[in-house]
Amino acid sequence: MTTSDLHTLTGAYALHALGEEERDRFERHAADCEACAQEVRELTATAARLGLAEAAGITPELKARVMRRITTVRQEAPRTAPATPATPPAPVLRRVRRPRGLSRWALAACVAAAAAFGGTAVWQHDRAREARTQARDAERRTADLTAVLAAPDAKSRTARLAGGAGGTVVVSAARDEAVFISSGMAKPPSGKVYQLWFDDAGTMRSAGLMDPHRTSEAVLLDGKLAKASGMGITVEPAGGSARPTSAPLAVLEFPA
Repeated sequence: MTTSDLHTLTGAYALHALGEEERDRFERHAADCEACAQEVRELTATAARLGLAEAAGITPELKARVMRRITTVRQEAPRTAPATPATPPAPVLRRVRRPRGLSRWALAACVAAAAAFGGTAVWQHDRAREARTQARDAERRTADLTAVLAAPDAKSRTARLAGGAGGTVVVSAARDEAVFISSGMAKPPSGKVYQLWFDDAGTMRSAGLMDPHRTSEAVLLDGKLAKASGMGITVEPAGGSARPTSAPLAVLEFPA
């Protein structure tokens, strides 16, 4: 991919439509290309405003189809050797007394194999159940995020963050919720994560974590607005902190 090709990816990057490899290459390019970085900030803000006008949630049919497919995926059947065209006459077999130790080992092997297969079945069941739970959680959060962006009373405010990044906060007083949309943020240091906070008259209340592997994303703030007048962003250890341990990278006031 040439540099001229990278210039054409601003729209796809702003809409999170690039694969991991393309996203990494574009982010390296945008770090040295102010024109692309500025265009990404503008397109991200535009996408956020378009989301305020109209949004479509996940249909029940799509959910039912995904959940049904999860429970019907089966393991591939074992391969068998082709049958021989003719079976030679069976040889005369002599009864041979086998050592008792061999039988005990064979029995032990069968028991171990049965336990292994049983354990595999339990593991697969647990993974399928975990996948269904994650799918339901992701669907619920996506629906809530979409509802905030599409709320009739939704208001937004866009600000420029440190390092040339962009940030837009969308607030719905009726839903008592807010969404933060980032664009072009530098990845946090290794072992760190960006944490969002509600600003309650100078007291910071945790509002969730951002994905440390993404530099642009839309995040539904975790919790209700209550009396918060704005939000802040800090760099915290992986897993987050109960209270901010560093100075805010940015503090955004909620739109009136």
